[in-house]
This record gives sequence, structure tokens and C-alpha cells, in this order.
Amino acid sequence: MPMRSLRPLANKMRRLARLRQPGLLDLAVDSWEISPAEIVDVPPVICLPGQADRITRTEFASLDTVLRSLDGDPATPMAATRGYLLRDVDFVDGVLYAGRAELHLRARSRSALAHRRPVRSMSGALYETWVGNRWFGNWLLDDCLTYRLAEDAGHPVTSTPERGGHVPRYEDLLDMSPRRVGDVHFDELILFDDHPNNSGRLARAQDMRARLLKGRDPQPNPGVFLYRGRSGDARVLENEDELAEKLHVHYGFRVMFPEDHTVDELLDACGATQIVAGVEGSQLNHGMTVMPPGGTLLTLQPADRATTAMKLLTDRWQQRFAMIVGPGTAGSFRIPWDDVRRTLDLIL
Repeated sequence: MPMRSLRPLANKMRRLARLRQPGLLDLAVDSWEISPAEIVDVPPVICLPGQADRITRTEFASLDTVLRSLDGDPATPMAATRGYLLRDVDFVDGVLYAGRAELHLRARSRSALAHRRPVRSMSGALYETWVGNRWFGNWLLDDCLTYRLAEDAGHPVTSTPERGGHVPRYEDLLDMSPRRVGDVHFDELILFDDHPNNSGRLARAQDMRARLLKGRDPQPNPGVFLYRGRSGDARVLENEDELAEKLHVHYGFRVMFPEDHTVDELLDACGATQIVAGVEGSQLNHGMTVMPPGGTLLTLQPADRATTAMKLLTDRWQQRFAMIVGPGTAGSFRIPWDDVRRTLDLIL
């Protein structure tokens, strides 16, 4: 019978007692540099004057952080990408346990103060993240890049079950064949700190673009508008139809509902476009993965959910980031057509 571990209970008691707990990477028995730290030029956000004044609330970062990101920075310190080797790690119900540390990669499906030590043992390199398990866009533009590091380490593993929708085709095009695991004990586990947009990660982004466009001949077009519609977290642009129609009529944009198109159709449409536009959200990542360097992602955002989180991704893909903030809330907001027209003047 498998032994029970009281690591969850012990960790909870330490948190309640406000005792310092190490991070999982602090327990690594070895670490190494994959891509060096450097100083990089981070471009500013493209937006009309006064847009920042419309923001009533931000998401994923503080208002001060969002406002600072608008200006960019030509001398931004960018940390190194590193790998870490750990030993004797339990992975149970979406949580990694090692010593007095734990790392949550998904919401637990059951509440327990103890767990049975997994019977199955293996070694591998884990490339998944909490945000990648939560949002499709982060899986595609973050976790899929880290997969290449896990591949180089020898044995990519993930606890993410096979997903539906567009994911299987992306895995096929990106030559991803991870070992999928449930509860398991890792004799040895490799993890990565793969957040910095250093040159190594930028190179992997361009490699990903090349893999997705291999064998294709996308034709240049002025822009692609990707509908968000009513899917995902609420971001309801009340005049989305109006803006899509005017972009099509006045600028020649192609208008697409990603749910109604295959991955191949989306990649063919966006692979040589100048602009990918739409309500800020994961559906825009279909375009960002293959839009050429120098292209622009134009995000339409509600005043109470302003974010420049996707700018981290456009910086990585060597693209530009533009935003328009519309009055209202995530449940109902509007973007004036004149704001769109004038922002396009800035972009073009």
C-alpha cells in the first residue's frame, strides 16, 4: 500500500504560522544558464493621447505598472533563462511537492491535508505552467516555447490532458509529443525559469513561427480582425460588429470568427498580415504566432480591465502593441470608430 505524505498539512501549518517556506527552485540540486541576461530595447505602446486617463481598473498588474509600460524602455534589464534539477518530487493533484516547498500548476480537484505517495516513478522535464493551464493563449505562446527546452533536456512531460479545439493541430504542427502523466513521483525533475524575453526566447519564438508557416504561402493583407464574441471571460464589446464591418470596408481587413475556422485557415490568413485586431483576449494569439516581425497587435479593451500583458508577447515576437480603451465595463463597453481610425493612422 502506498505511504501517505503529510507534506500538504505541514506546509499549511507553516503558512498559518507565517514561517518562511522555500520556493521549489530553491531546492534544486543543480542549475544552469540556458540563455544569458542582457539589456534589451522595449518599445512603447502605440495609443492615442489620453487613453491612460480612461483606465478605471487594471488586470494582472498594478495601474502604475501598466502606465510605465506605455512608455517602453530602451535599456530594460532582461534576466537569464535557467534550468533546474530537483530530486524526490511528488506530483499529486496538480501540485508539485518537494521538501518544504510546493508549486501549484492547476486548481486541485480534491481537498486533502495528506496524499498518498505515487506508486509510479519516473524522470522528466516539465514545461507546463499555471497560466498555461488556465488560458489557451499562455499555453500557446508561453508553454509551447518552453516545450523546446524540455525537448532538449530529453523527456518532455505534462499533466495537461489532451485538449480539444485548436490545441491538437497546434501540437501536431509544432511536433509536440509529450508524455502525459497523472499523479507521479519524479526521481529527477527538470524545471525552467523561462519568463524573460531574452534573445534565446525570441529565437524560439521565431522558430515557432517558422514551424507553423512551413509549407504555406500566406498572402499579404492589410489586417485581420479576430472576433472575441461571447466566449471566455466576459469582455463584451457592444459595437464589435460595427467596428469589424468598418475595418473590412474602409481598410480591407479580413474578419474571422476563430471558432469557425481551422488552425490552418487562421495561420494562412495571419501569416503575412500587417495588423491583427480585436478585443483583448486569447483569440488574438492565433494571429500573433505567425504575424511577421514589425506587424502590430491592436487590442480593444474595457476601461475596468486594462492590461498590457499581451505586450510581453508582442515584444517576444518582435511585433508592435497598440491599445484602445473604451468607456464602460468588461460586461458592456464601446469603442468609438474615430478612436480606431486615428489609432490606425498612428500604426500606419
